[in-house]
Amino acid sequence: MELELSFWKTSGVRTNPPMGRLVFFSLISIFSFLVTFSDVMIPQKHVMALPLSTDSRWIVDENGQRVKLACVNWVSHLEVMVAEGLSKQPMDAISKRILSMGFNCVRFTWPVFLVTNDTLGSLTVRQSLQSHGLLESISGVQANNPSIIDLSLLDVYQAVVSSLGDANVMVILDNHISKPGWCCSNSDGNGFFGDQYFDPDVWITGLTRMASMFNGVPNVVGMSLRNELRGPKQNVNDWYRYMQKGAEAVHSGNPDVIVILSGLNYDKDLSFLRNRPVSLTFSGKIVFEAHWYGFTDGEAWKNGNPNQVCGRVVDNMMRMSGFLLDQGRPLFVSEFGVDQRGTNINDNRYLGCFLSVAAELDLDWALWTLVGSYYLRQGVIGMNEYYGVLDSNWREVRSPTFLQQISALQSPFRGPGLSEANPHKVIFHPSTGLCVLRKSMLEPLRLGPCTKSEAWNYTPQKILSVKGTYFCLQTDDLAKPAKLSITCTDSNSKWETISDSKMHFSSNASNGTIVCLDVDSSNTIVTNTCKCLSKDNACDPENQWFKLVNSTRSPTTKKLFL
Repeated sequence: MELELSFWKTSGVRTNPPMGRLVFFSLISIFSFLVTFSDVMIPQKHVMALPLSTDSRWIVDENGQRVKLACVNWVSHLEVMVAEGLSKQPMDAISKRILSMGFNCVRFTWPVFLVTNDTLGSLTVRQSLQSHGLLESISGVQANNPSIIDLSLLDVYQAVVSSLGDANVMVILDNHISKPGWCCSNSDGNGFFGDQYFDPDVWITGLTRMASMFNGVPNVVGMSLRNELRGPKQNVNDWYRYMQKGAEAVHSGNPDVIVILSGLNYDKDLSFLRNRPVSLTFSGKIVFEAHWYGFTDGEAWKNGNPNQVCGRVVDNMMRMSGFLLDQGRPLFVSEFGVDQRGTNINDNRYLGCFLSVAAELDLDWALWTLVGSYYLRQGVIGMNEYYGVLDSNWREVRSPTFLQQISALQSPFRGPGLSEANPHKVIFHPSTGLCVLRKSMLEPLRLGPCTKSEAWNYTPQKILSVKGTYFCLQTDDLAKPAKLSITCTDSNSKWETISDSKMHFSSNASNGTIVCLDVDSSNTIVTNTCKCLSKDNACDPENQWFKLVNSTRSPTTKKLFL
């Protein structure tokens, strides 16, 4: 880019290349070689300094550097009360697999009764599995993790945390439920303070014990007070009364961890915090969490126009929880996920919209779920989990395509201490998880890893230009590649965001036709007729969905490790 920039700026040329263009092309060839060579260099690792705290809307390490939570949920709150999958694969292999898939964190679930009911907590893995008739799982644990089969359930929970630490994976301890079992319903007795199994005093005791148990364990960086508060008893006043008590209990037992507070109505509603903040004796440690699935809005995605549904759902999310970011308070989307088989239309349409928001806001998040199958869920032995990132044998990734989609979001785009490059924008394509790249002036724009993304600028005049150069994005004609030009005043160089999703970028082709950015089968950026803008419920617009994302990261990304 510097070679191109120096040529155009020193020559003062803004129209056609001069006679010396052969020299220019030679310089581009050299530049392309240098880019290709640099692409294979190993990114520098950044080692975070624990413990974590908060700085305005960001989670940061002890040095003030942003730490982005890119987590996956690992379930340990069902009736067996053993981390799922230990009958399928060795514990350490699962921990290392989590890191290899790009996750830096696990939201590790637990039930209150594990630490408040001594009879349950002292059961061994063998005894717990036997009590539910899970003989095949006993054989599996003996084969894959023989050292834990006769350990107590609490000891095994701690062993998993230790294994994750050895693999350089952070842990958030998530109190998912009180009585062990699948979550959640309005009538399961676990929904809100005062429900059948949800005694506030017992809950406080459980939080205190868990916080103290992991005090001094460096990879335990956070504790989530309660998953998905819900049911007929839920109310704002009791939320403040008990969540503030819970936060104080955790902080007293372990002042190093960040304390994560969930909202009401299955963790969809934090709107009551807009004008009434929590009142605590400590600061710099509070994070709020929200959940967002496709089924959060029923079958709206399947039955409605995706652009219109996306616009409506995002507006609602910002009213209910996203506003916290604007107020300078951290928001952690601690559950999102999709059916990884790719056959659920509702989930498929939701995912592109969610990923665009997660990129634009640079959210911290946790995927539901790691789990490929369960020992026992809702009375079914060995139930397959199609939302699981691993297959039913916990051996293979269920959907490599999905992992690619989220890979760009596993590193931060911006935040405190992340000033590798001047502020710019990247053009993110949610459907693929890739960004718009430019190899050279001789090749068309293509999608590629966001770690190698071009730095773009979007001007008030609606021009998309390569930052630091005179080149701007321009449409040529229908079904032809979009191109870079130095003539940036014509209508075919202006790009408007249209549709309710705000993800269609439209311009005027040379013949006056309105076209939108699109991607062809070879991942080349082209322009085509804008589609699915409204009304049509059967149409899929995702190929034409692009999101401008603010970034200060350089074309090579620093991964955060413990």
